Amino acid sequence: MVSGFSVEWLNLREAADQRARDPQLREQALVWLGLSGGARAAHAFSESIVVDLGAGTGSTLRALAVPGSQQLVWRLVDNDGALLDDALRRHGKHYRIEDYQSDLTVVGELPLGGARLVTASALFDLMSAAFVDALVKRLSSLRGTWASGLYAALNYDGTTVWNPAHPYDATVLAAFNQDQRRDKGAGLALGPEAGNYLAAALTQAGFKVQTAQSPWLLGAADAAMVEALITGIADAVAASSGIDEQLLASWREFRFAHAASGSCTIGHVDVLALP
Repeated sequence: MVSGFSVEWLNLREAADQRARDPQLREQALVWLGLSGGARAAHAFSESIVVDLGAGTGSTLRALAVPGSQQLVWRLVDNDGALLDDALRRHGKHYRIEDYQSDLTVVGELPLGGARLVTASALFDLMSAAFVDALVKRLSSLRGTWASGLYAALNYDGTTVWNPAHPYDATVLAAFNQDQRRDKGAGLALGPEAGNYLAAALTQAGFKVQTAQSPWLLGAADAAMVEALITGIADAVAASSGIDEQLLASWREFRFAHAASGSCTIGHVDVLALP
């Protein structure tokens, strides 16, 4: 079972997530669903199913909310029933939603049947190579029945740049990236390698794969999120890396002092794979 996140954190990061998504890959995902471009006129995909893995409160649904998206079937899958309840509260009256509280690590039981598009946001960096391999294999096995694409956004890539800089930024980042590779409930996590590993596995399986950078660009308006990030990074590093306590305390104090006046860029990769 993959460790989850609070509604509060997901709400804090949503605006940054939506800004970060690569617009071209998002547009191509919409074209694949028949909601944009020539495909909208040429094909009727009103019964198409979108299976969103690690759906949380419905961030991917909101990212793909365009005219016609209410006619799709949104199959939201998450370990956390409370997050799914929040998604239903927000969208259940306006969208055709099927909610599945499921263990994401049991790939063979994921409800992928009939999916036109499988989506995920900020998920694959938490998952193991074995999970990716199993999911790609299952998607490949379904191609004889229907054509399903995969749109995986916001996979952390291990890069972080703070402004103003602090002498310990690189030390803390290295420790944090090491923590990102620990077991989050699905085996040893891919962490910063997730985007590249996913793209390579899909390419090898015969999908047409595109990737694009989708960094968080955080400034003064994101101060609350930045403060939560600083806390999360420091707590993760303190718990797992053996980093010097005084060093970490100095870094944390400096970062908090500049949370509302500085800026931060955190790298992510979006992946779109189509049959």
